[in-house]
Amino acid sequence: MRYAQGGGLTPGEQEKRERVRLEAAERFARGEKTEAITKELRVTSRSVRRWRHMWQQGGVQALRSRGPVSVERLSARQWARLEQELKRGPLAHGWDDEFQGWTLKRVKLLIGRMFHVRYTIQGVWKLLRRHGWSAQVPPRRAIERDEEAIEMWRTGVWPRVKGPRRTWEPTSVSRTRRARG
Repeated sequence: MRYAQGGGLTPGEQEKRERVRLEAAERFARGEKTEAITKELRVTSRSVRRWRHMWQQGGVQALRSRGPVSVERLSARQWARLEQELKRGPLAHGWDDEFQGWTLKRVKLLIGRMFHVRYTIQGVWKLLRRHGWSAQVPPRRAIERDEEAIEMWRTGVWPRVKGPRRTWEPTSVSRTRRARG
């Protein structure tokens, strides 16, 4: 996972990654090869080579976690309160438009109103991801959609339109025609 896309690691994930690096350090000390470590720990060979270099320069201490890259601006208590407010929904906070979902901009504004703390849109995304929240995209469906008619078409009409598969001759994905002989 790339940190920029994943929004940072939770403390638990940081600890797990540190354990993997320390396990690699033990294997370095035993003289194991990079390929074996890569396979056993399920990491890239590039990471193992980088860890080995760090280990050679600074020992096991060089592979220990340096702590969170960014410090959260919300305390645990503030986060718990924010989470409660997010569960109440946008309508409870004055957004009464057609779309009743949380956007990053709305969450940013809510944090600012509640705690007087500024976040960027990207910072809000990282904060939410770090605490286990994910993007939820509502399915867009026509108001006139008729589920019964769709199911009838899928089970009755589609098999007739599609027709049976011809199995008397092996098929080919090639666009060229067979030579006539």
